[in-house]
Amino acid sequence: MKSIRIGAGAGYSGDRIEPAVELAKHGDIDYLVFECLAERTISIAQNSKKKSPEAGYDPLLEWRMRPVLPVCREQGIRIVSNMGAANPIAAAGKIHEIAQSLGIRGLKIAAVSGDDVLHMVAESELELDIQETPRSLGKRLISANAYLGAGVIVEALASGADVVICGRVADPALFLGPLIHEFGWCMDDWDRLGQGTVIGHLLECAGQVSGGYFADPGVKEIDNLARLGFPIGEVWEDGELVITKVAGTGGRIDAATVKEQLLYEIHDPGSYYQPDVVADFTDVTIEEIAPDRVRVTGGRGRPRTGLLKTSIGYLDSYIGEGQISYAGAGAAERGRLALDIVRERLSLIDVKAEETKFDLIGIDSLHGCELSGTRRPYEVRVRVAGRTAELDAAIRIGNEVEALYTNGPAGGGGAWKSAREVIAVASGLIPEGQVNASFAMLET
Repeated sequence: MKSIRIGAGAGYSGDRIEPAVELAKHGDIDYLVFECLAERTISIAQNSKKKSPEAGYDPLLEWRMRPVLPVCREQGIRIVSNMGAANPIAAAGKIHEIAQSLGIRGLKIAAVSGDDVLHMVAESELELDIQETPRSLGKRLISANAYLGAGVIVEALASGADVVICGRVADPALFLGPLIHEFGWCMDDWDRLGQGTVIGHLLECAGQVSGGYFADPGVKEIDNLARLGFPIGEVWEDGELVITKVAGTGGRIDAATVKEQLLYEIHDPGSYYQPDVVADFTDVTIEEIAPDRVRVTGGRGRPRTGLLKTSIGYLDSYIGEGQISYAGAGAAERGRLALDIVRERLSLIDVKAEETKFDLIGIDSLHGCELSGTRRPYEVRVRVAGRTAELDAAIRIGNEVEALYTNGPAGGGGAWKSAREVIAVASGLIPEGQVNASFAMLET
């Protein structure tokens, strides 16, 4: 029975690059997938593209591509990624430029388009999960991106693409696309697509299934996390998966790490809605068959809904923040006095904030005063943050914390401040038939 090996080269935009290079060199893989796009990330990327037409793709794209392209080309490994973010065409152009500079010839790069539906929804009354519509957001509306499925990736691979660079596609679709292409699965073979979605979901966060975001000293011990190995999915034509990693790398793959990742960010394991299928994880079987080798079977599926989730990015507000530290005897008391001073100052200068937080980090910033206990720490970090409608008000919050240097309790140091936009994300559903996914091919 035919099988392929897919390596997970990244689980988020800022992930490490060394494990991906290791996969390419020593993983004996057929595909290297970089999953680098979150809901808010693409809104930020759309904002960047508005400022510069050549921007909007993942800022670490070149950092990733330079070391892996030569190895992947030499070993015949195909790359699939959503690093195109808001600008897959520009991202493909950059990869073309990198390949040319490395002397790589004949490389085919497919840039996937169609997920940007801002023009379609900007003036609409599309129902969102907030008390707004795209029309009512007006000038605050930044982006609208529909989650594409695996179909366009399959088409690009069938056309000979060595690199497929996408924008907003469903995360599991990055892995499902190669499986459909390699095994010839039908787009209405719901159980195959459901199992393929299980595979994609387990691999999409890279190091998490290898023990990252899992370790808890004294409870769940994981060795050598500094050398964490990213996972490899060995997949057979019938959908059976074995998750493993490069021998000798850090971390661990066992039933527990796989189960945690299987349930990660899943609302209803019986109905995981994707653009290609409604996946059902409830009959998944997880079996340890050897050290760092876990077999996964039993994913099923039902027909897709015909609707595509669409992420709407918009300018929500601004956040002003300031921090300062106190150490030594009475550190907590001086920190609380500092908070009281800033609280009163913001009232005196009439800073209007919709929300504020006044924290002593490490004491009450996560769970409040009720759980902080009576311990007397030797050092504290004061933090004041506020969400405002105007940038000027946000700036003034940080300024008041910084002013504690000379106008607050004794011994304050290490002050820091910032004022930044809050780009929020809302979601809606649009008909699949209104979205036209396509790709353009570049060749070195």
